Amino acid sequence: MRSSGLAILPRVRPAFALVFLLIATSTARADEPYQWNVVVDPLTVALGFVHVQVERALHPRVSVYAGPNMRLFTSPILGAEEDDEVRGFGLEVGVRVFFYGDAPEGAWILVRGVLAALRDGERAGPGGYGSALVGYTFVHRRLVLGGGLGIQYLAYSLIGKGPSGFAPAAHTAIGVAF
Repeated sequence: MRSSGLAILPRVRPAFALVFLLIATSTARADEPYQWNVVVDPLTVALGFVHVQVERALHPRVSVYAGPNMRLFTSPILGAEEDDEVRGFGLEVGVRVFFYGDAPEGAWILVRGVLAALRDGERAGPGGYGSALVGYTFVHRRLVLGGGLGIQYLAYSLIGKGPSGFAPAAHTAIGVAF
């Protein structure tokens, strides 16, 4: 049974509504440093994973983020087998420690994890991944651009279908600060 990645969109709408509400109600002035940002990762979209990160600077050296994480399709970029129909919906959380600059802008070390409900049309089960990366986030006016590289451990498979094991990790980000 082939499942459509678009079938999950009605469940994602509340998360996008929350992000819009956070942006619309932002009270940051031009002379204040930004404390929040909302970004998407275009690289992971190309790999089949879609996620939105809502990040908050807690301290000049520390920020945390959370957001929905979805695997909506199997990416041909990864050389995945055509019978890999594993889809997932879960929560991603991360902590960034800034060693240069002040959160949410500057050079950082990130530890993140995802816990997801997986389904392949016949079976369902838990899955997720964890990763550690080093990167940089640049904020110009409200535009946020970022990127990082590291390593991850994937457990995003059901009975041998789907990604699993150690792999390189990459992060790209484009979004808005407020």
